[in-house]
Amino acid sequence: MKLTINQKNYEVNVDIRTSLLDVCREYLELTGSKKGCDHGQCGACTMLVNGRRINSCLTLAIMHDGSEITTIEGIGCPHDLSPLQQAFVTHDAFQCGYCTSGQICSAIGMLDEYRKGWPSHVSETLTDKTPLSPKEVAERMSGNLCRCAAYPNIVAAIIETRPLIIQPINQEEKNSSLMANKSKCDQEFSS
Repeated sequence: MKLTINQKNYEVNVDIRTSLLDVCREYLELTGSKKGCDHGQCGACTMLVNGRRINSCLTLAIMHDGSEITTIEGIGCPHDLSPLQQAFVTHDAFQCGYCTSGQICSAIGMLDEYRKGWPSHVSETLTDKTPLSPKEVAERMSGNLCRCAAYPNIVAAIIETRPLIIQPINQEEKNSSLMANKSKCDQEFSS
């Protein structure tokens, strides 16, 4: 099967019952996404598939042949953090760090859902865009657990970076930005 992960093409030959998370971690050495519960209940394994957040422990890799998959490795690297990753550091939005990659991937997907006008359970109306309040962010991020209980800090980091992340940009700009970031990270990890 052919997978496109972080704008890089991979060809893997795995059992059709293998989850996307296991392919990334065990076959491709993309270990940023974590296996927390392996039942889709904690969100530590959250990745973006075609821009939508998914629990990668619950989905078979074969289902995403031809999809654009983004893991935490495609968002930033240690010496070139994305604005959201930097906000997580600034707001101390992690303690043990186990859930952080899933939280960040989920936040990016959630902010895109918000930009598109998708309501949440606590949205006041279905037609008007509800302000992105701490309550709204907490509800939209409720599929991601933090056992260290850093929720207020996670919400603060997301709200701080909201204007930077959901600005409308064209696909070409987005791709060139991701590719520049990917090149920096590739150089960093190959040396």
